Amino acid sequence: MTSQGRAAQSSTSKGRTSKGRTAKGRTATRTRVVAASLALTASAFGVTGCGRAEAGTLADGRLALPVAGGTATVDTTTLAVRARADDGTQLVLSEAADGGLGAPGPATRTADGARWTYPAKGLTVTARTERGRLRIGIRSDRDQRVSWPVTGTDRAASAVQVPRGEGLDLPVRDAFWNSERGGLAGSTVDVGADLALPLWGYAMGGDGAARHGVSYLTPTDLGTSLAFASHGGALRTTAAHAFDAGEGTREYEVSFALTDGDPVAPATDYRAYLAQHGQLGSLREKIAKNPANGKLLGAFHAYTWGEARTAAGVARLRKLGVDRMWLGYDAGPDPMDAAAVRAAKQAGYLVGPYDSFANGQDPKAADSPTSAWPGTVYPDFCVRKADGSPETGFGGRGCYLSSQAFEQAEPAHHYLADRTRKMTANGADSYFLDVDATGEVFRDHAAGHPMTKAGDRTNRLARMGRLAQRFVLGSESAQPWANGVLAFDHGSGTPVADGLWKLERDRETWGGYYPQDAPKNFFKPVALPADLATAMYDPKYRVPLYETALHGSLVNVERWELSYDKLPAQKTTRALLAMLYNTPLNFVLDGPSLTAHGAELAALQKYFAPLHRAAGTERMTSFRWLTADRNVQRTVFGDGVLTVTANFGEKAYQGLPGGCVDARLRGDAKPRRLCPAQVSGVAR
Repeated sequence: MTSQGRAAQSSTSKGRTSKGRTAKGRTATRTRVVAASLALTASAFGVTGCGRAEAGTLADGRLALPVAGGTATVDTTTLAVRARADDGTQLVLSEAADGGLGAPGPATRTADGARWTYPAKGLTVTARTERGRLRIGIRSDRDQRVSWPVTGTDRAASAVQVPRGEGLDLPVRDAFWNSERGGLAGSTVDVGADLALPLWGYAMGGDGAARHGVSYLTPTDLGTSLAFASHGGALRTTAAHAFDAGEGTREYEVSFALTDGDPVAPATDYRAYLAQHGQLGSLREKIAKNPANGKLLGAFHAYTWGEARTAAGVARLRKLGVDRMWLGYDAGPDPMDAAAVRAAKQAGYLVGPYDSFANGQDPKAADSPTSAWPGTVYPDFCVRKADGSPETGFGGRGCYLSSQAFEQAEPAHHYLADRTRKMTANGADSYFLDVDATGEVFRDHAAGHPMTKAGDRTNRLARMGRLAQRFVLGSESAQPWANGVLAFDHGSGTPVADGLWKLERDRETWGGYYPQDAPKNFFKPVALPADLATAMYDPKYRVPLYETALHGSLVNVERWELSYDKLPAQKTTRALLAMLYNTPLNFVLDGPSLTAHGAELAALQKYFAPLHRAAGTERMTSFRWLTADRNVQRTVFGDGVLTVTANFGEKAYQGLPGGCVDARLRGDAKPRRLCPAQVSGVAR
């Protein structure tokens, strides 16, 4: 696709609107979430209940159920939820449902909890415990909206964890995040589309006090939203679910788990949940099925232009000492040819096209090859709204295409198979399918190919699964429901704040789509406004929720338009985060950039490669802050396969200079050190 077409597509598809603990007095924080560790132990031995009777008690409208780490009590008259931890600490997990639910019907005991109704609302509620968690499900007999749970109201609440991109841990009374500057308070996000994981969490208490927390998981993320509000200078959150028969969202479930207040505890809980339900993919298994996936280990990622997408450009990279890369190219008039692909594969690189199955335009006027389809795919396959009008496509161009229409047509017409065959005729062994793994899914009202949002996900998984059998498959901002089929993603590593979309639309500042061989929107360096830089890259707010949940399942990279050289002021921070999280950096390359930055890329990749080869298939088992100001952070992968310590501050910490990272592989006599600013020559 041309740079203009791709960027225009991305202005809409990438621009969806969405509105801790320190070590003071300690050297570390615990990294296990109580519920998840007990749940994993229970599942490993094929038992549930964590050694407690699951029956609980029901009296005076209050259902008390044992959970890992304490007892949860549900008020059946209001859906308020409280908990008593094993040490006696009282916790507020949720206030009553916002707006009320009406008088409840009588509660009936079940084998593992209870069931009751709210007749005026047509709601049936079940509450039970499973593997140490409290799980509350709500079924509605009518279309309506319920705002619940209402969270963050406990007076001891000290931090909220939000999986925006890689993840944020926000002190609830932080002035920046309680103001308009942070862009969060007063906003509402779609859990299934705008969050990288369907969860959030709170930590309770502060230094010197017993620490507790709660994890909230919403497996029914379609139709679920999360609103942020500042009350008395503290961030609170309220979830809401839209029950809609046509959307297939008449059921809603929230899972509560007591945690130890660790900043990544909700993600640890979610990883356990995925594993227990057979929904956690394994990169190691993907490599066994397709050995080419192994080339991702140690590789940086780069989109190529001009000389960089030629055999000569590949040879320059290899001569610099770069032994692993993922090289991508768009579907414009000059893709990587067969000679360049052969050179890349011989160098040990992965190489593949950018494609999208989501957009359709009139073939005679389409501004992107990926939007031009044969026959009458456009407009016959357009997603239709309830009034019959087409769902307008990327950047106001054409329409979104229905995955259901493609699935129905594919056995006879092979539109997708033919497209893939054409795009990889040069021998490419990887494929980047934009949009398919994001949360942006559609209901299609077209009579010939009706589809719910859940059906759209199913279709996308099916076609991505077919591609994954032949190629090293990647997609944009991978939602966890796609982690089983994808080997990598571009985007979930970036905690995008809304101000980024406004900045990217300012072509004078951000850069436009030309010249063709080096479009400025890719190559022009940009200074982020101060508030946007804080919201996205201030390390004291960043936590690896996504990596805690999915590291070892797929390889997670930042957004394609935010190449390493695009944001000079954030280079050191982004390099440290990449090494700390064991995730690749993303570049954009042409001939001049190879000359200007090739040696820097090579030095960074040389440092990263052995770390990622050792730990890329492992889970992240620990994250902690080592200093009270959160400037020094440490991660551990596997059972100590890799330990990484990053110093984001100005002062040295136990011999580690500010702006540097130490990594120690098991068996290393001493840490391996990287100071990115010294490599790049860019001041911190």
